[in-house]
Amino acid sequence: MQQQADRAAPCVERVATAHLPTAHGRFTMHLYRESPSGLEHVVMTMGDVRQGTALTRIHSECMTGDVLYSMRCDCGAQLELAQARIGRAGRGVLIYMRGHEGRGIGLVDKLRAYALQDEGADTVDANLRLGLPVDSRSFDAAAHILRDLGVSSIRLMTNNPAKVAALESQGFTIVERVGHEVAATDHSRAYLPAKRDRLGHHLEGTSG
Repeated sequence: MQQQADRAAPCVERVATAHLPTAHGRFTMHLYRESPSGLEHVVMTMGDVRQGTALTRIHSECMTGDVLYSMRCDCGAQLELAQARIGRAGRGVLIYMRGHEGRGIGLVDKLRAYALQDEGADTVDANLRLGLPVDSRSFDAAAHILRDLGVSSIRLMTNNPAKVAALESQGFTIVERVGHEVAATDHSRAYLPAKRDRLGHHLEGTSG
């Protein structure tokens, strides 16, 4: 009973909605504010996501990849791919989670971890050498957002089994995990195998 009460407790509020035309079609953009953190999460929807199974992507904020087009990670390419897939399907949800930079360590420590990676550490060991968690992200706010949107049955675009487990623990039905792998670059060939081998991500085409 306590778990059900926690699940129903409001932690996000929809504060604004507007149309957003993009290269991949016309989306509706919603802004959700999380309490008590004050984080503002961006959500893009297309079509009626309350009916049937919604193609869904929960994307963690990545300033370097999403905005600055860094090739050290696959984040920017995955964000673009999610928009394209939803556009082709004509219906779906893209949740852009703020506060998830560097799997939750923040931009400053992410750059410090990058410096250690330049010296040969992988993405896991770099965090540990800084005394930081390997992954401190929570997807509870995403679950509340999906519930507010009326989504219950999901085709989840992800390579990360932790995202599947997080939504299932919140009572969502994951009909399918849709592989969301993008091509490696010369700069990400060391990063992606670490995600696969040390973090358990489903990555089949990674070298190394």
